[in-house]
Amino acid sequence: MAQVAKRFGIGVASVMRWIKTPDPKTTRNKPATKINMEMLAQDIKNYPDAYQYERAKRLGVSKQGINHALKRLGVTYKKKPVSPQSQRKRAAYLPAKN
Repeated sequence: MAQVAKRFGIGVASVMRWIKTPDPKTTRNKPATKINMEMLAQDIKNYPDAYQYERAKRLGVSKQGINHALKRLGVTYKKKPVSPQSQRKRAAYLPAKN
């Protein structure tokens, strides 16, 4: 094992892990089905400063599900720089549709 690791410039633990599980891990090849993306986009427009746990509660899904769905939508959060830090509000930005 040590010779193989040295030859390929990797750790012995990596070699052991690859021997233990030779098949690559599978990935999800289908979109999430519970979150309605149109409803999520509308929720972002209606409540741009809402927390993710609030969105999850309104849509009846998990916080992690909301996080992944926001990434798929390309939503980013920016602080408004013109106000003092104590009064800053966050705004959600949806990417422009082509």
